[in-house]
Amino acid sequence: MKTLSTPDYIVFLVYFLVVAGYGYWVYNRKKKEATSASHDYFLAEGSLTWWAIGASLIASNISAEQFIGMSGNGFKMGLAISTYEWMAAATLMIVAVFFIPVYLKNKIYTMPQFLNERYNSTVAMIMAVFWLLLYVIVNLTSILYLGALAISSISGLNLYVCMYALAIFAVIITLGGMKVIGFTDVIQVFFLILGGLVTTYLALDLVAKQFGSEGVVSGFKLMMEHSSDHFHMIFKKDDPNFPSLPGLTVLVGGMWIVNLNYWGCNQYITQRALGADLKTARGGILFAAFLKLLMPIIVVLPGIAAYVLNQKGYFTNNELMDASGEIVGDKAYPTLLNLLPVGFKGLSVAALTAAIVASLAGKANSIATIFTLDIYQKRIKPAATENELVTTGKMTVLIAMIIGCLISPMLGIDKKGGFEFIQEYTGFVSPGIFAMFILGFFWKKATSNAALFATVGGFTLSVIFKFLPKYVSLEWLQPLGFAFKNSEGIYEIPFLDRMGFVFVICAVMMYVISMIDNKNGVVPKGLEVDTKMFKPTNAFAVGALVIFGTLVALYSFFW
Repeated sequence: MKTLSTPDYIVFLVYFLVVAGYGYWVYNRKKKEATSASHDYFLAEGSLTWWAIGASLIASNISAEQFIGMSGNGFKMGLAISTYEWMAAATLMIVAVFFIPVYLKNKIYTMPQFLNERYNSTVAMIMAVFWLLLYVIVNLTSILYLGALAISSISGLNLYVCMYALAIFAVIITLGGMKVIGFTDVIQVFFLILGGLVTTYLALDLVAKQFGSEGVVSGFKLMMEHSSDHFHMIFKKDDPNFPSLPGLTVLVGGMWIVNLNYWGCNQYITQRALGADLKTARGGILFAAFLKLLMPIIVVLPGIAAYVLNQKGYFTNNELMDASGEIVGDKAYPTLLNLLPVGFKGLSVAALTAAIVASLAGKANSIATIFTLDIYQKRIKPAATENELVTTGKMTVLIAMIIGCLISPMLGIDKKGGFEFIQEYTGFVSPGIFAMFILGFFWKKATSNAALFATVGGFTLSVIFKFLPKYVSLEWLQPLGFAFKNSEGIYEIPFLDRMGFVFVICAVMMYVISMIDNKNGVVPKGLEVDTKMFKPTNAFAVGALVIFGTLVALYSFFW
């Protein structure tokens, strides 16, 4: 039933009051401790603890695209979609050891600032404008619309009421700055995980009951027994899901670029750790990695449970179908939530709302940070006071959220797919950006001309690889596993493989362009790097070993 009862509303109200009340308390408690008004607002300078950083990383990362889109992929292809979460845990260890020390050593607070100090102001400004457009037009609108669509389908409330309510809630949190976002994200993650686990528990128990048993352990065993094809992490070339997750590419190819770019070169994410010292930042990232190991339990298993229930004939009212009668995997999670008992449904809606609001708040804060520190302060008003910068940041949050609410219904976001769509089209820019960052970190000879090629050339190459198959046959790549026949009979390159190819080309061309520039007397601006700062503490090393050991066990068992 698509409605919430009085107990559900009460549970949701408790969630809202706890988050809002705690955020207000944090704001009042921390505002007198700030040493720099702007850095405190945008970065929570010195305020966030390791557990707040870790929780904020997860709260900002998990949103409607995971709960709805990844659960839908769980329905469609099974546990294999978990590779985005589990590979992220490994990636976070690399970011903590090699990326964060470079940022902190060179006092980097924004990604455009890094590009300005490492390359030049032209590269930095191009990317600042690009990131603003990407964050506002693509990310903010997607989170707003998909989140509102999900909550509307569960509660029965008007879509636009849900959208504006989410926006207002996120603005309230964001206006308190990163310190409020960081600490309220701890509460958000608590509700996110608790509500998510409750949904998974009830879904597995429901599977068990359909087979005359009971309990989550029995439900999980029955799922593995009756949907064994949904419990493989690595697809073979003849698997229909191979184009989405092309075999070993998820372990040695494009999946690394997806994750390293997202977790290491993304203002939206790295901002959480840039206001802390190295030990605290690494501790927070390690905590986030452990939480990432849990995410498939919350966002993937419910999708597989819905698949088994559908195979069993449990859904009889076309709950999973669209208007044309096609089964839509993205409807799996909302459909399961509508089956929850009174009270539990409110808790699960609170979990979904927590994920959406935390992502909105984090994204809005990143938009404000980039515009204020990299555009307003650099080009519009260099002499702006600390208070003027904070005021500009708050106005940017409001304007960005209003734009998001106004344009998101016009983009047809709901018709373009969920999680996979976001990953593929973000991948048009990820390879070039990652090449620019990784060479900028660890190769002092990389020049600004090379960086410009990676920025523009990387995107251009991605477009070429996407549309090339329409004009040139790529059937010869099929035996190598780098091409598949789509519904139109055309051989395409899986998007993860495309990302890998584009990254390699960008890195090679950056090397060639840089060497030519070096011979012509161009002296690039290298960053300060001390190899000693890459050495982790013993405690971090033990935690990282546990993470990698767990991943080896998971991939070995579910290969």
